[in-house]
Amino acid sequence: MKKTMKFFALVLSLVMICGAFAGCGNEEKIVVTSKNFNESIILGHMLASLIENNTDINVERKMNLGGTKVALEALNSGGADMYVDYTGTGYVNIMKQSGETDPDKIYDLVSDYYQTEFKITWLEPLGFNNTYAMAIRKDTAEKYNLKTCSDLAEVSGELILGSTFEFAERPDGYLGLQEVYGMNFKDIKSVDGGLRYQALANGNSDVIDAFSTEGLLKAFELVVLEDDKNFFPPYYAVPIVRTETLEKYPQLKDLINKLGGMIDEDTMIELNYKVDKLEEDPRDVAENFLKEKGLIE
Repeated sequence: MKKTMKFFALVLSLVMICGAFAGCGNEEKIVVTSKNFNESIILGHMLASLIENNTDINVERKMNLGGTKVALEALNSGGADMYVDYTGTGYVNIMKQSGETDPDKIYDLVSDYYQTEFKITWLEPLGFNNTYAMAIRKDTAEKYNLKTCSDLAEVSGELILGSTFEFAERPDGYLGLQEVYGMNFKDIKSVDGGLRYQALANGNSDVIDAFSTEGLLKAFELVVLEDDKNFFPPYYAVPIVRTETLEKYPQLKDLINKLGGMIDEDTMIELNYKVDKLEEDPRDVAENFLKEKGLIE
């Protein structure tokens, strides 16, 4: 009995020592996350695989975490280390600002704000702008000769907008379009994000709000109207990382910045299309892209 007690005492002591000195039986790791839509998941896997294949750092993937507030809180609390966000999201949703449309100025504003408020670093933009867009079927474009948002505004009283619930209430969404373009649709049918494409295809709506790099734009062969008054703010995709993480692993900055400027709008549409329409695995899509670019073997 005494020997047994001594054994358990020894085990307990080792456990306590391991807890006091992080690393005993626990590898250090970084957590890569994403928001809850396919593009974000693809880009999250891209960051994770890039790091896994080029460093000795242990990477944990926590994809499809949630919306902007949830993902940002994960970084802010230390529950995650990085994900890809958008300059317009930081500017409009987090900073609660509007009016500025210059991409470089918005990047500088959100970069400074996140560093000051959250100790989060914005790295180099990936290259594409996933901003809002107004999309219609080809038959609607031909019937009304629609090419721009100004064209759409002139006939909006005859059409039904099938938007997301969020877009209908956003100042950089329908509320702003009413003010800037004078759009006033015959009816608004707000639906969940993924359902609006099918509703448009079925004729239950005539116009939808879209994101300019969504693969479903290609899948449904939709016409994207030109934002001729430059109303929608730029939403350039940028990896954001806890500053503490970059200080601990300084090699990550140059590594992740290799993705800077590498993905344009057409490329991102193709990557999204593979997941949205062809139902390929987001991680496979991300890693195949990295292999094509020579960033992983």
